[in-house]
Amino acid sequence: MNLPPTDPTPPAGIGTEVTWVSADFVAWEDSITKYMRPAARTIRFREDLPSFGAPVTEGEALARITALEQLKNAASAEQAVLAVALKDLVIARHAALGLDPERRGKDTGSMVALARAESPNKGGRLLGLAAALVTEMPHAHRLMTLGLLGEWKATLLVRETACLSAGDRLKVDEMLCQDPTTLQGVGERKLIALARKMSYALDARAVADRASHAVEDRRVSLRPAPDTMTIFHALLPVRSGVAVYAVLNRQADACKARGDKRSRSQIMADTLVERVTGVTDANAIPVELQLVITDRALFAGDAEPAHLAGYGLIPAAAAREYLRAENQDGTGALAGLRRIYTAPGTGELVALESKRRAFPQGLKQFISIRDQFCRAPYCDAPIQHMDHVEPVARGGATTAENAEGTCARCNYTKEFPGWVVEVVGNERHAVRWTDPSGNSCRSTAPPQPG
Repeated sequence: MNLPPTDPTPPAGIGTEVTWVSADFVAWEDSITKYMRPAARTIRFREDLPSFGAPVTEGEALARITALEQLKNAASAEQAVLAVALKDLVIARHAALGLDPERRGKDTGSMVALARAESPNKGGRLLGLAAALVTEMPHAHRLMTLGLLGEWKATLLVRETACLSAGDRLKVDEMLCQDPTTLQGVGERKLIALARKMSYALDARAVADRASHAVEDRRVSLRPAPDTMTIFHALLPVRSGVAVYAVLNRQADACKARGDKRSRSQIMADTLVERVTGVTDANAIPVELQLVITDRALFAGDAEPAHLAGYGLIPAAAAREYLRAENQDGTGALAGLRRIYTAPGTGELVALESKRRAFPQGLKQFISIRDQFCRAPYCDAPIQHMDHVEPVARGGATTAENAEGTCARCNYTKEFPGWVVEVVGNERHAVRWTDPSGNSCRSTAPPQPG
């Protein structure tokens, strides 16, 4: 497939025409070119996809794959233009409403997220990426418009040049993206290395300052992995990370020298658990588990999965193992069992209510178990706030039906002008979120075991 023309003029944005030249792709030309103009053409293109039929040659299949990838890249470039324009429109609306200048436009990322079916956190990152590309990296944006640079690689470029001034960032943009052939065959790691090298050459002090402040971002996180495993992730300063790994490595060496039958990786994982928790056996940790399980699975050996708070669904056999009162060896990993019942027919957790404005601890725990994660559409962040769906100021009651668990960001977002959140169904607690443009999405509490 031939490369698009390399006109050095940055793209004009909305209305830009992109044409891919391929002998196997001529039949698609009308559906692909000019697709950025009206939304109806995008819909037409999507509807035309099934009519293309199966490819008859390998070359035809590859040509279509390549062209569709270029189309995705060009669509991402146009989304960036529209995201920047959207923020300007939101700021103007907030200004007309007299909103505090520091709050104007702050909910734009959540609006982008809802439109793109992404989490609010990612929506904010996409909005930041769009602003950097459109205003400070026109050559990278142009390559995206031509279909030659994907959104993720553009994100890497923006991330690695974030510490530079606008002028220096533009220089990196020119060196890497002005000539479309520069990034041909360049993988992600090499792209990061090139961007870092150029950034350091242009402003070594800015790069060093960024590194010195990076220690402030140290953190730990936990996310589910397949087969009732979990990934414990730590972002540490390099010397701390290297030191931790060295200690675990030495312990693995010592254990293997004594004839330990575990693999080195198993020893290192167990040692990490033992050092952090203070126990002498990684399998004997005293815990209180918030586990939702049916009586059939717990007492009758049924195979219905259970839900472990902070993780998700786990096999019934694993849940029963976790809920044993003591280990067989008597070392005693005691576990608490809290009975939580579901309503017949719907499977919805039995509700609780309170006369107080603040949610009592028992109701908070109930909502946390029911909702599991932030209830905003597409957001799977941990629950930080217990929120009244209908505000107390408008007569909302402190009940499970009028409550939802949210992360802090989503709870603050719904307070911006124009956002509407309302309960729209009792079965499994359905809530609809609508942004100021009228774009809405329904959020339903996850199904409980059984």
